[in-house]
Amino acid sequence: MKSQLSSQPPSPPLAQTITVLGATGSVGTSTLDVIARHEHFSVYALSAHSNTALLLQQCLQFRPVYAVLSDEHAAETLRLQLIKAGSQTEVLWGADALTKIASDPAVDVVMAAIVGAAGLLPALAAAESGKKVLLANKESLVMAGELFMQAAVQSGAVILPIDSEHNAIFQCLPAPAQSRRGNLAGQGVRKVLLTASGGPFLHTPVEQLHAVTPAQACKHPNWDMGRKISVDSATMMNKGLEFIEACYLFDLAPDAVEVVIHPQSIVHSMVEYADGSVLAQLGSPDMRVPIAHALAWPQRIESGADFLSLVKSPDLQFLAPDLVRFPCLALGMEAAREGGFAPTCLNAANEIAVAAFLEGQIRFTDIPQIISGTLAQITCRQPVSIAMIQQLDAEARAVACDIAAGL
Repeated sequence: MKSQLSSQPPSPPLAQTITVLGATGSVGTSTLDVIARHEHFSVYALSAHSNTALLLQQCLQFRPVYAVLSDEHAAETLRLQLIKAGSQTEVLWGADALTKIASDPAVDVVMAAIVGAAGLLPALAAAESGKKVLLANKESLVMAGELFMQAAVQSGAVILPIDSEHNAIFQCLPAPAQSRRGNLAGQGVRKVLLTASGGPFLHTPVEQLHAVTPAQACKHPNWDMGRKISVDSATMMNKGLEFIEACYLFDLAPDAVEVVIHPQSIVHSMVEYADGSVLAQLGSPDMRVPIAHALAWPQRIESGADFLSLVKSPDLQFLAPDLVRFPCLALGMEAAREGGFAPTCLNAANEIAVAAFLEGQIRFTDIPQIISGTLAQITCRQPVSIAMIQQLDAEARAVACDIAAGL
C-alpha cells in the first residue's frame, strides 16, 4: 500500500520571474544555485556592486534582460564583455537602475540581498510595487521598519524573510500569521526565540578580544558569509540587528523577542506558544534552505543543501548571551526598545566601525565604543520619511567617522 505522502506529490510552484539584487554576494550566488535547479524560475535582472567577472559569468548562464552595477566604468566594461560574448543583456548602472529592476512590472519576485544601507531604496521600491520580496537585507527594516512594512501592506507585497533565523520563525508560525502579520498573541504566540551561534569568539577570554584581527573575525565556525556580515557575527551585532528586524517583521514588542546562544547552528530559531509548546525549525547551516523555502512558499522545492542527520549531529547546546562579552548585542536590543532614530543611527555607526576595523584603522573592541558614542551624540524625533532617514543615516556616519578618527 502506498503512503499518503508518496501517492500525492505536490504540484510544482508557478512560474516566477526574478530580480536578484546583490547577485555576486553569498546570498545572491546561493539564490542562483537554487534557481538553476528548477525550470519554472527565470531571471529578469541581476545586480552587483563591482564584481564584473562573476556577474559576467552569471549573465551568460542565466541570460537576464538587465544587469546593473554601481559604477559607470564597471558597467561599461561589462557591457563590452557581454557584446563580445554575443549576449543580449542590457547593462545599466546606479541607484535609479536598481529601483527600475526591483519595481519593473515584468518582475514577480525580488531577492533583496544587497548588504547594508545601500539595499534600502531598491528593497523599498520592490515592496511599494507589490512584489514578493525575499528580504535578506535586514538593514531595510532596521533603518525604516515602520515605513517599509506600511508600504508592503498598502501595496499587497508579500515579505518573506531570508535570514535563517527569521525564516525559521516564519515557518513555525501558524498559517494565518504567515499570510497576515500582526496580533501574534491573539494566535497563541507568547514569544519568539532568536538563536545565535556566538561566532568565532564565544569562548575567547574577554581580555584577548582587543587583539582580534580582521582575518580571525571573518572566520565563522558554521556559515560562509561576506566580510562585513562575518564581523557582525563576531561582535554579535548581527543578532542585535536581527532583534530589531524581528520586532518590525512580526509586529512584536522587544519583550516578546529573546536571544539564545546555540553554537551548533542547527536549530535556526523557535516560537513559544501560550500553552507551553515550543516549535523549532532545524536544518543544515546552508542559506539555500531558507532561500528555497521563500522562493516556493507556500509550497516546497529541493534546495541542494545536505539533509540533516540528528544522529550524526553534535549535541545541541543553548546558552544565555553574555552582554559583557557582546556589548554590540546589548546596543541592538536597547535600540529596539528606544525605537525612533536609534536603529538607523546604530546601523550607520556599525557600518562605519566595521569598515574601519576591516581596514586596520581601529581595534575589534573599538567597534561598540564607536556605536555607543554615536548614539550618545545624536538626538532626533521619530523619522517620518525616507528623506529624514537618509539625512539621519548621513549624520550618524559623519559622527562615527569622527569618533573612529579620534581612536
